[in-house]
Amino acid sequence: MITVWASITSGESGAVVKRSPDGRRYAKHVAAGQQDSLAQERDRVDWLSGTGIPGPRVLDWTSDDNGACLVTSAVPGVPADHASPEDLWRAWPSIAEAVRALHDLPAADCPFSRELTRMFALAQDVVAREAVNPDFLPVEQQDTPPIALLARIAEQVGQRLGQEAADTVICHGDLCLPNIILNPDTLTVAGFIDLGRLGRADRYADLSLLLANSRETWADEAQASAADEAFAARYGIDLDTPRQRFYLHLDPLTWG
Repeated sequence: MITVWASITSGESGAVVKRSPDGRRYAKHVAAGQQDSLAQERDRVDWLSGTGIPGPRVLDWTSDDNGACLVTSAVPGVPADHASPEDLWRAWPSIAEAVRALHDLPAADCPFSRELTRMFALAQDVVAREAVNPDFLPVEQQDTPPIALLARIAEQVGQRLGQEAADTVICHGDLCLPNIILNPDTLTVAGFIDLGRLGRADRYADLSLLLANSRETWADEAQASAADEAFAARYGIDLDTPRQRFYLHLDPLTWG
């Protein structure tokens, strides 16, 4: 009997992702030339699985001249972006606690970096290659040339580097609701997935993405503001809005 793995169409990486018939495994395939990128994701998955933070485990790895394939265990549950506003609100305290637990891991123990110097250099490269995807930009920035957006970021880099040096944590790197899996019965966090950007960074690299992305679920701006306040209280932080905005505007320039 031939087992057919189901193709998964979600995601922006360009990799081919398939799910096993029993739903317990995922296989990510990349073409030749992308093996190193997938190997970096493999190493991050493997490292995080030893920390106590819930997520997938590496089950198999193959690589040759034609490409590479990473097989990981599934994290049972549903992505948080599938939750209704009511269910996301119920899950929100658990999400704040899970993010805080990730950020509380000893940063010095993490061998992976996505620190600002590295990410700003990546943004410079993406902009120079004219590879910025306008769909990733905030609506109000989509008509602004990326070179101008990068210049605005550059003006703040010195200040943000100082903040990062005093507040480096282990970040997920792409902390949006689809990458947070919830237990559908308890509405608590079952684990984090898509760990290819995990590494040391300013905590706002994560917080900015999560709070902005969750606005797509909240019923209105009043609920979004209340959610930001509730998250900050549960996480244990007074939100720094300019710092939050800086990382939110940097991130779209690093994909491409």
